[in-house]
Amino acid sequence: MNNKQAPLKQLELLSIVLPARDEEGCICSTVQHLNLELRLQGVPHEIIVVDDGSTDKTWELLQELAAGIPELKPFQNNGLHGFGRAIIHGLDNMSGDAVVIMMADESDDCRDVVRYWEELNKGVDCVFGSRFIKGGGTIDYPYVKMFFNRLANSFLQLLFGIKLNDTTNAFKAYRRQVIDGCRPFIAPHFNLTVELPLKAIVRGFSWTIIPITWRNRRSGVAKLKIKEMGSRYLFICLYVWLEKYFSCGDYKKK
Repeated sequence: MNNKQAPLKQLELLSIVLPARDEEGCICSTVQHLNLELRLQGVPHEIIVVDDGSTDKTWELLQELAAGIPELKPFQNNGLHGFGRAIIHGLDNMSGDAVVIMMADESDDCRDVVRYWEELNKGVDCVFGSRFIKGGGTIDYPYVKMFFNRLANSFLQLLFGIKLNDTTNAFKAYRRQVIDGCRPFIAPHFNLTVELPLKAIVRGFSWTIIPITWRNRRSGVAKLKIKEMGSRYLFICLYVWLEKYFSCGDYKKK
């Protein structure tokens, strides 16, 4: 963990933000399993699902679920679409003093959300999960995506001098002050997954790493397109790198 600080006050409400686009095959099970796990573990929570322009029954299913799950708060992103924009829409509408961002395809383990909550309550500002440290793991990770994932994360470790080896994974947890302290967000697509943690690190928020598990989606189609995202990831990385070395600490946590 970096940048140790005195423990913060106990958190009161966890918001979970899930961007969703054409996830009719899994959105119900994702929300139901997540809600059940958090209830069983006594985690006060709200589940914010942002429908990002779905053309299937995702929005209708969310409305039906909300009638029976009071913790569920579905939103529609009626502006420009994009994975990052959907997440930002969710962050703008969250009520919690902490947030976990996770995928809607049930690839992230809801039990890890509980562990994130527990770690945040120890006083740290951010909790970053890694699938590639002892105790973590992946199931059915496509070989090509694995290759580019490890290459990109090694590049980020070298560029920023950090031990975190799974920066590109969206599944992470933050206290609200981190979200507020990292605005404005400029990444409209999957590159938000690196803008958020890198800004948090560069701006001086404390963080720790825990092992997490990931399973490849069992329904629907993956939305990340490696070819079209390469330059966007690079832009965000260089943008935050420039802030780190040339902003004279103007954006550092006070």
